[in-house]
Amino acid sequence: MAPKYKQQIIKDIIIGDLAEGNRCVARVDNQVVFVEQAAPGDIMDIQIMKKKRGYAEAIPVQLHKPGPNRIQPFCMHFGVCGGCQWQHIDYSAQLAAKEQLVKEKLIRLGRIVNPPVAKILAADPNQYYRNKLEYTFSNKRWLTQQEIQSDQPLDRYALGFHKPGYFDKVVDIQHCYLQAEPSNAIRLAVGQFAREHGYSFYDFRSHQGLLRNLIVRTTSTGEVMVIVQFGENQEGPIVHIMDFIQKKFPTLTSLQYIVNTKYNETFYDLEVHCYAGQPFITEVIDGLQWQIGPKSFFQTNSTQAKVLYQTVADLANLQGHELVYDLYTGVGTIAHFLARKARQVVGIEMIESAIKDAQINAQLNQLSNVSFWLGDMKDIFNEELLKECGRPDIIVTDPPRAGMHPDVVQQLLQVAPEKIIYVSCNPATQARDIHDLQDRYVLTHAQPIDMFPHTSHVENVAVLVKTT
Repeated sequence: MAPKYKQQIIKDIIIGDLAEGNRCVARVDNQVVFVEQAAPGDIMDIQIMKKKRGYAEAIPVQLHKPGPNRIQPFCMHFGVCGGCQWQHIDYSAQLAAKEQLVKEKLIRLGRIVNPPVAKILAADPNQYYRNKLEYTFSNKRWLTQQEIQSDQPLDRYALGFHKPGYFDKVVDIQHCYLQAEPSNAIRLAVGQFAREHGYSFYDFRSHQGLLRNLIVRTTSTGEVMVIVQFGENQEGPIVHIMDFIQKKFPTLTSLQYIVNTKYNETFYDLEVHCYAGQPFITEVIDGLQWQIGPKSFFQTNSTQAKVLYQTVADLANLQGHELVYDLYTGVGTIAHFLARKARQVVGIEMIESAIKDAQINAQLNQLSNVSFWLGDMKDIFNEELLKECGRPDIIVTDPPRAGMHPDVVQQLLQVAPEKIIYVSCNPATQARDIHDLQDRYVLTHAQPIDMFPHTSHVENVAVLVKTT
């Protein structure tokens, strides 16, 4: 793209397909341009904001004609908070784009000519589907242009989500469609109470302020956990705020708090104080129970989690005699699901708290044929473990977004189970790893699942069958 286009407005551009994030693809002088908050088929004027090697980034200036799949977003915060980048796209078109994304990654990165990708499994519901939300307190509320130009005094406190690209700016959320009630009611009540009593909201530059973070966790059975993270250890105000929440929402299953004076919001190394109720909530999926604590890892869409686990079980097609390894097992949800039909399941995970949760939940579900091992996957998944536990017939692997370490891929090739089921939230790294396994395995099935509607994220379950 010629340098003259940078910062200039280019008129009457026809927008192409959806891309990852909140972008669509367009072309200017045969060069790729990613346009934010556009929709396929839109005809609009755009402004080039950044020029990078091989592509450019742009923003819309004026929409002349909407594309066939553009719809009115249902949330007043769309385009500002960054939580649901595809709300302006019809849901059926979102699904088609995600399915196509999986195919393209398998073709381009997996180098599979005609990947066997099944029709994507839609989310139902596609609003209020999350079981966990983290809201942030900030004394630097994101302001609209109209507010900036106003000479009126402004309330700079916010309780909501970080503005994308700004670590210290937070969008004050009035209503969020990601999590069902009482999530919105809790957030609004706590924010109003804090303002009325003059409690300070966190400052991310000076790292000062009493109120820092609010987490709401829910289950499909109606249990609710609230966790408040405080940036300062002030006993009186902490008790005052926690007492208010307890009295305002007396049916909460679990009310907890954390004092965090670190420079980051992670609290896995900090003490959690149970102020009222139980120290955990319990989720039930397909007859299995999982205790979820404040530090527990768990799929954030319980309805689609059942779809995901059932898909893995169906594709595993267990007959009762199999030894199954579940790599990157987390709290053991897939391991527990498969243990009901497998002879034995071995789960491996590097996070100690997750392993403890997995063991507790195995006892809760009276599953005696599942064991869990702690360690870094590339170190613990070795011949010594195989001698201890046996050689697996099937391996399920569900790595983080970065995919599997090359050493783990090589060990899979050495172990050579009859079937590998690869679950991934990142089709790009999944396709890369599948390519590296093709010396001994062939992809026989790929099942996309929509876990996060109105975003570009897509889960994919791939089945690899040994050929040599």
